Amino acid sequence: MENVKTGTTTVGIVTKEGVVLATEHRASMETFIAHKVAQKLYKLDTNMGMTTAGLVGDLQVLVRYMRAEISLYRLRRGALMPVGAAATLLSNILNERKFFPYYVGLIVGGYDNKGYHVYSLDAAGGAIEDKYASVGSGSLFVYGVLEDRWKDDLSLDEGVNLAIRGITAAMKRDAASGDGISVATITKERGFEDLSGEVEKRMKKMKLK
Repeated sequence: MENVKTGTTTVGIVTKEGVVLATEHRASMETFIAHKVAQKLYKLDTNMGMTTAGLVGDLQVLVRYMRAEISLYRLRRGALMPVGAAATLLSNILNERKFFPYYVGLIVGGYDNKGYHVYSLDAAGGAIEDKYASVGSGSLFVYGVLEDRWKDDLSLDEGVNLAIRGITAAMKRDAASGDGISVATITKERGFEDLSGEVEKRMKKMKLK
């Protein structure tokens, strides 16, 4: 199962109050649903998180690499690693493996002294910063929702609802995405917070169920 290919939907959104990261839970092997509780949203540090899409084995290795490097940075410098530095580090790790690339699509999001950031990364090591990003087989459906509803002055609460709305749209149309939603916010005041327990309540309030 370490080589399970995850058909996935993940999203990262920058709001005026923080960053929102969200994923669904399904891991698939072509038409076979391999897992219904796959973890695709990870805390890297108090100021940063990552969403993952791709081969499970590759993803788990990369999360371990990043956590170790970020911890070492914090120990050596006595400060949190900037989000851009983490994205560059991850980009370099991906780019070094040219002949047998990591089969992944990633989003890194969080805050530093320059503000809130979201970066999307591809398997070749390309890293692009944007106000919102979606990665995975259901990303086209998410982008349809984001293009229609995202705005510059989006609040954190609105961002959480928008992420849930986007993932829900993908789960309705992408057979490789489903089985629940994980959501986390990252703010300067509260750090990394898992809000997955609020998803059902928010979906009912938005009449998505």
